[in-house]
Amino acid sequence: MNNLTQFTAGITILEVTYVIASVFFILGLKMLSHPLSARRGNILAAFGMGLAIIATIIFHRKDGEPIKNIPLILAAIAVGTIIGWVIAKKVKMTAMPQLVSFFNGMGGAAAALISMMEFPHVDPELIEKSGMANGEVLAILLGLLIGTVSWAGSMIAYGKLDGWIGDLRIKSMKWVNLAILATLIGLIAFVMTRDVQSTKELTHFIYIIFSIAIVYGVLFVMPIGGADMPVVISLLNSFTGVAAAMGGFLYNNQAMLTGGILVGSAGTILTVLMCKAMNRSLLNVIVGVFGGGGESNIAAGGSIKEISLSDSAVLLSYSKKVVIVPGYGLAVAQAQHICHELDELLEEKGVEVKYAIHPVAGRMPGHMNVLLAEADVPYEKLIESDEINPDLPGTDVLVVIGANDVVNPAAEDDPSSPIYGMPIIKARDAKNIIVMKRGMGKGYAAIENLLFFNDKTRMLFGDAKNTLQNLVKEVKSL
Repeated sequence: MNNLTQFTAGITILEVTYVIASVFFILGLKMLSHPLSARRGNILAAFGMGLAIIATIIFHRKDGEPIKNIPLILAAIAVGTIIGWVIAKKVKMTAMPQLVSFFNGMGGAAAALISMMEFPHVDPELIEKSGMANGEVLAILLGLLIGTVSWAGSMIAYGKLDGWIGDLRIKSMKWVNLAILATLIGLIAFVMTRDVQSTKELTHFIYIIFSIAIVYGVLFVMPIGGADMPVVISLLNSFTGVAAAMGGFLYNNQAMLTGGILVGSAGTILTVLMCKAMNRSLLNVIVGVFGGGGESNIAAGGSIKEISLSDSAVLLSYSKKVVIVPGYGLAVAQAQHICHELDELLEEKGVEVKYAIHPVAGRMPGHMNVLLAEADVPYEKLIESDEINPDLPGTDVLVVIGANDVVNPAAEDDPSSPIYGMPIIKARDAKNIIVMKRGMGKGYAAIENLLFFNDKTRMLFGDAKNTLQNLVKEVKSL
């Protein structure tokens, strides 16, 4: 009787702990919505996860028996913690998208491994009662499929963002991917309709699904251009969340289920917002024909006009309103701190300075927000593109630093352009435009930027960090 009481108490404490951990996840996610509370939210969610792990080790029972191999589990946790800590501390801000892809891929791989380990151990009594078409088998198969696709796709995304994997665009790729996806769904249906006594008889199908899912994960990310990676990263993140939720269903683990649902739903919502920001279809992302290269049919008219550092300093210092448009080039140059120094100098001179943030600027969702937050730029200065566009006609100077496709007028003027229809920052509406670039190279979408040839545009060539440092010196000397 005492053992039964202890067992019941243990289960109750574990379930209550999972609920508490879930509350921490929800509060943490809510706090991530604002930079001022984001760090606390991250710590709160991590605390919830730690609480769930500790409670599981102490209170979880299977057939009345406690968890075994606890030293090995603790050792694995310690090794993973050290590796994650070191990587996170050493990663550069420019490599943050790669880090996000890598960590996300590891989550997908973990979900896939759970499914592969649990499939042979589905209770034969459940199969005898309900057949293979039961919720446990479905959760395992979906966790395997989605987790594997997330892992394989994230690794390809990592390679593409890091520059050692290029794009692979084939006209028939959409149909190939749809055929592979249909095959995977067909295999899941086939497994769930078999009349068997034990899942061990169908274990080889798990490896077949795993192998084909890897191929699909690779092929659906390979055609996607770098300019479209924010959407892909967000989509893959939602996949990992859904795969983790399948594990929550499988183990009846409220914390795992809640965490997976939160990640999956947040990633899905963000993916839809990213697609809207680029005027793209979510279906095109899934079948692997997202983004795309191509050239504009409108020839770039006019000529390139340059501006000197001294003239730039004078123009900025004697303006009333300045808007800065940051892009990936700012991150590459690690120039966010000196950029913030420039805006503080201008504000000391009575100039109003704002930052125009495009939802897909950079290589991951919120990349520019994270970059500028690192430089302690007040969040109130970061204005979304759709909010700041109406103010641009009254802006004296708009400064583009390392951004390209998100300010390209071809999105509005040229129906033949790959980015046509994408909402952009309407930089050309400003009274004066200064574009900081290393040279006349094209953006990640590989199309000509018509803004560079606008009569109001002046080019300030050079590395963004060096250029901004010299510009700060010029402003100080005035």
